[in-house]
Amino acid sequence: MSKNGVTARVTPFGVNETAYSHTAGRKIQELFTPPPLFFTAKCGRIERRFHERGETMGCCVIFCAGEFDAPARPLEKDDYIIAADGGLKHTRKLGIEPNEIIGDFDSLGFTPPGAEIFPVEKDDTDAMLAVRRGLELGYREFLLYGSLDGPRLDHTVANFQTLQFLADRGAVGYLVGNRSIVTVVKNGSIAFPAGLSGNLSVFCMGADARGVTERGLYYALEDGVLTSGFPLGVSNHFTGEPVHISVRDGSLLVIWDKTAGFPVTEQ
Repeated sequence: MSKNGVTARVTPFGVNETAYSHTAGRKIQELFTPPPLFFTAKCGRIERRFHERGETMGCCVIFCAGEFDAPARPLEKDDYIIAADGGLKHTRKLGIEPNEIIGDFDSLGFTPPGAEIFPVEKDDTDAMLAVRRGLELGYREFLLYGSLDGPRLDHTVANFQTLQFLADRGAVGYLVGNRSIVTVVKNGSIAFPAGLSGNLSVFCMGADARGVTERGLYYALEDGVLTSGFPLGVSNHFTGEPVHISVRDGSLLVIWDKTAGFPVTEQ
């Protein structure tokens, strides 16, 4: 049931709550680009068809409570926007209304109308609540703004683990900060185009990462092993050459300068 752009629904947590509908109050003219065509690059990946209907899905864009300067790419009409607690202040700064507002609102300091309210004492961070909601809706690509530059280092580490949570479920996420972008690559690869400069670091997430290859960077690696007990992959550099990073067995936490933009799909 809908009224004034607010939709009542039953969440997977088993309680009746309200959330902004997918089409409620979106500011289109300044922040959104035209609907993308199939095979348009988004979030550093190639769009995939949605189920069997030949449709495409955008990214699930989550605004967290940490520092935020500006979107790293234009928001698009088929993106699904979630404000996680204090991330609501960022969406308001941009002049858009999120599709949903989720959290315990200890960071925001008040409970906004239409929000999904959760207790402060819970297992999930507000960012994780938003990620779970995006996965429930079928999204497989996530951008998390305000997820790196907050005052709580423990929440930054928690967001690294949230990236692993997504990778474990066949999804990809990007933490977008003021200076850096972070993702996790599991049993797969990531690539960057030629012409880039700046720093890039690769770390092992969890058990030993085997079959690690890094090409096109200042320090190359072929079929190597990275462990969580030694930071061998820190402080590498773009050289202007196309970059390929892959891991055969395991997970890599990849951090690079925001100025390099998002990864591309290898041809």
